Amino acid sequence: MFGSFSKDLGIDLGTANTLVFVKGKGIVVREPSVVALRTDTKTIEAVGEQAKKMIGRTPGNIRAVRPMKDGVIADFETTATMIKYFIRAAQKQRSLFPRHPNVMVCVPSGITAVEQRAVEDAAKQAGAREAYIIEEPFAAAIGADLPVWEPTGSMVVDIGGGTTEVAVISLGGIVTSRSIRVAGDEMDEAIMQYIKRLYNLLIGERTSEQLKMEIGSALQMDKPETMEIRGRDLVTGLPKTLAITSDEITDALTDTINSIVEAVKVTLEKCPPELSADIMDRGIVLTGGGALLRNLDKLLQRETGMPVIVADNPLDCVAIGTGRSLDHIHLFKSRGTGRSKR
Repeated sequence: MFGSFSKDLGIDLGTANTLVFVKGKGIVVREPSVVALRTDTKTIEAVGEQAKKMIGRTPGNIRAVRPMKDGVIADFETTATMIKYFIRAAQKQRSLFPRHPNVMVCVPSGITAVEQRAVEDAAKQAGAREAYIIEEPFAAAIGADLPVWEPTGSMVVDIGGGTTEVAVISLGGIVTSRSIRVAGDEMDEAIMQYIKRLYNLLIGERTSEQLKMEIGSALQMDKPETMEIRGRDLVTGLPKTLAITSDEITDALTDTINSIVEAVKVTLEKCPPELSADIMDRGIVLTGGGALLRNLDKLLQRETGMPVIVADNPLDCVAIGTGRSLDHIHLFKSRGTGRSKR
C-alpha cells in the first residue's frame, strides 16, 4: 500500500563517504561514512560530517569509528544504524506516510557471498523493502556514461577509499575484473608512515588526507609545492610544525600507486583481444576520489600505452550509476546484472 509513497534509492556505501541517489532527484545526501559512539551508554552520538569532525578529538567516552573497512562491513550494527540515518536524511522532505523504498546498494566486485549478504541485511534492517546489489565498477561505468549495455568493451578503474576496482565491461556484465584493497585510505596511511619514519613526526588521518589532496602527485612535478603541517614530535613529545614538499608525497605514495598500476595491467592481460581493441579506441576511464590525484592519468598512460581519461565527475560516478541502475531493477532481480562472469 505504501510503496507508491516511496522513492527508490541508490546508495554508494563507501569506506570514506556515503552518497544517496533518489530516483528523479539525483544525489541528495553526501556524508562521510563515520559514526561517533558513546562507549558508556552504547548510543550513537553523531553520524556523517559531524562525526568526522570528532576523529582524533574525542574524550574517552566517545569513539569516532568507520563501520566500513576496505569497502565491506566491519561493524554490522553500526553500519545498519548509519544506513538508516542516511535513508531518513534522503526522505526527510517526503510525505508523512511510512516509506520502505527499494534500495540498490553498491559493493566492491571482490566481496564474498557472506559480505554481500551482510550488506543486503543491513539495508533491510535500515528500512529497505528490497535490497539489490550492484558491483562498484559496473555502477561507475554507468555513471561515467560508458556504453555498458552494448557489445563493445569499456574499461573503468574506480579508486575509492577502501578498494580499487578495475573491470572490463561489455553487454551488461563484467567480463574480467580485479578488486584490490588498496586505495585512498592506504595512500593516507602511507603518507603518515613516511613522515613518521623520516621526521619522527606523528600526524593524524585528516592531516595526511589534506597533504594527499593539496600537494599529492603520482609523478614528480616540474614545480614542487610545499605545505606546512603540524603534528607531535616523537622524540620530545611536543607539538611541531614542518614543511613537506610534493616530491616527498610522491615518494610516500609510490608503492600504493604501483599496486594500482599492477592491477590495471593484470586486468588488461586477461582481456579478450576484441575488447582490448575497443579499449584502445575508447581509453581507460578513471573514477572515484583517487582519480583526482594529480598526474595519475599520465602515469597510467605511460605504463599501459593506452589513452587514460578522468571521468567528468569522478567523485559521483558510482552514486549516479547506482541511481541510474534503478531504471533496470528488473534485470537485477532476474539475472544479477553487473555480476562478474569470471
